[in-house]
Amino acid sequence: KPLIVASSSVFLRTFVLQISLSGAAAMAARNVGSDTAGASASIAAHQIALQLWLLCSFVCDALAAASQALVADAIGRQDANDTRDISNTIFAYSFGLGGILAGALSFGMMSGFLLDFFTTDGSTQAALNELLPLLILAQPLNSFVFAADGVLQGAAEFTYQAKAMALSVSAGVASFMILEYDYLGMGSSGGPHGSDTLLHVWEALLVLQLARALTSLVKLVEREGPINLLGQKI
Repeated sequence: KPLIVASSSVFLRTFVLQISLSGAAAMAARNVGSDTAGASASIAAHQIALQLWLLCSFVCDALAAASQALVADAIGRQDANDTRDISNTIFAYSFGLGGILAGALSFGMMSGFLLDFFTTDGSTQAALNELLPLLILAQPLNSFVFAADGVLQGAAEFTYQAKAMALSVSAGVASFMILEYDYLGMGSSGGPHGSDTLLHVWEALLVLQLARALTSLVKLVEREGPINLLGQKI
């Protein structure tokens, strides 16, 4: 039974996340008010930014994998102090890693390397240039989220993580709908603003990650929880 609960929770969590990423790609392709070339540039920029996002995520995921094993070992030994110390160390490393990734992307953006490396198309470069600041801003947050995932998985909080992911995706979708308020024809201007849709997609992804961070933090600092990050040494 524990195996079924854990595996089904991880499946649900991953499925919900992948649905949200697929939906983001679909929205990025809907560049209302632009010609076909504009829509093509929009989806091309989105895919480039997404690949950079995934590359950084895989780097952070290495930290998550290590934290999962270390935390599980400490909890198995029923060593609350070691569990807390390991978690604090992991999060310190995660913020450092996030800063390094943000710095690397910032250098690539300011030097023009990232734009020229991926494409020479002016429209795609212009669209990508708007997304890179959001991508850079997200790196410390993403690094914390992945580290928190590893810590909570080590603590076998699979069901909680599945529920938290569903809530986070809902927050991301809601934020996108609010940002697209004018596009839906209910805003004060009453007209479509499809040229902003790509930016709204990435702002919603940031909201999703922020919600993941907050829901993880709630469980991490819970006094009766398995981590109790802010607890005193026994």
